[in-house]
Amino acid sequence: MGFLKEFMDFMKEQKIVSVALAFIVGIAAVTLVQALVKDLITPLYSPYLGFLDPKTEITIGLSKFLIGDFILQLVSFAVVLLVVFIIGKRLMKTA
Repeated sequence: MGFLKEFMDFMKEQKIVSVALAFIVGIAAVTLVQALVKDLITPLYSPYLGFLDPKTEITIGLSKFLIGDFILQLVSFAVVLLVVFIIGKRLMKTA
C-alpha cells in the first residue's frame, strides 16, 4: 500500500487531474477553433485565393514540392492564430 499511497499523494500534490482536464478542454477548444476557421472564416477569403490550386507544384530534379498546399496551410495557420489572439484578448479583457 505504500507505493499506491505515494502515487496518490503525488497526483494530489502535482494536481495531475487538473492538468489532464485542462488538456482535454484544450483539445476541445482546438477542434472548435478549427471548425470556426474552416466553416465560417475560410469561405470569406478563399475566393481571393482561388488562383492557388493545392496541387500546384514545383519540380526540382526528381523532387516535387506541393507549394500550393503549403501556402494554403500557411494562410490557414495565420487565420487560426489571429482567431486565437482575438478570443484570448477578449477573454483577458473580461477577466
